[in-house]
Amino acid sequence: MPELVPVTDAGLEEFCRFLSRHLDPDKTPEQFRYAFEQEWGMKQPNHGFVVRKDGEIVGGIGAIYAERPIEGGTHRICNITSWCVLEAFRSQSMRLALAVCSQDGLSFTDLTPTEVVAKSLQFLKFKPLNSDRTVILNIPRPTPGARVEDDPERIAPLLPPQWQQVHRDHVHIPWLHRVALVTAQGSCYILYKKKTLKGLPSAEVLAVSDGEIFLMGLGRFSAYVLMRGGMLSTRVESRFLPRRPMMSKVLSGYRQKMFRSESLPAFDIDNLYSELMALDL
Repeated sequence: MPELVPVTDAGLEEFCRFLSRHLDPDKTPEQFRYAFEQEWGMKQPNHGFVVRKDGEIVGGIGAIYAERPIEGGTHRICNITSWCVLEAFRSQSMRLALAVCSQDGLSFTDLTPTEVVAKSLQFLKFKPLNSDRTVILNIPRPTPGARVEDDPERIAPLLPPQWQQVHRDHVHIPWLHRVALVTAQGSCYILYKKKTLKGLPSAEVLAVSDGEIFLMGLGRFSAYVLMRGGMLSTRVESRFLPRRPMMSKVLSGYRQKMFRSESLPAFDIDNLYSELMALDL
């Protein structure tokens, strides 16, 4: 039976080399390490777990931890990531998942599971999230009184305290773009990446602090990403929005994000403090 052990700080470099070699050669060990070394409100109990055979890593599962204020409470969340087991040791896969998910006092997410992983997680009582995306054509539309603030130092004062902390916790990540969309009804914090959709530049929105205000100022945000980054469309998870906006289309067939929590409903599960932020995916 291969030995199962947690990934400590001392063993993180070896684990990251394993992931770079066997999971995603396009990512360097340093890039994986950057993701696991984020300090998001709590001391990391581990960086996941690995199984070893004759001292060598033959499989592993990563974990990124954060402590967050959500809906008036404090919640500790474990984002499961980078689940990779060599073919000859696939029987150890569920053993790794059980090791992570047996940790007490945590809610769990897996935001990039393959179809096989998603089905495996269902056995551990994980539930799926709505995976549909709403794609909006970036046509500038009159939005009286709305503006976009993109200076990182000026964004925080425009936000509620909880979202000021979100901004501080993610502002150092170089591939993330962030703005405050300011309207007469209030401000909305938006985190997005520049991606492509059908080969054309697109703004992929990863987080929205207020879906209603986002829709109110959508014309101004659309004009901003079109003029500043040449992004012809905006893609956002449909579950973040209270309704479908005009000039949009809903796309399905995306990977099914999964979560398990005794304290948080699906509505409170987002992409923050996860590999979607800490890795340039």
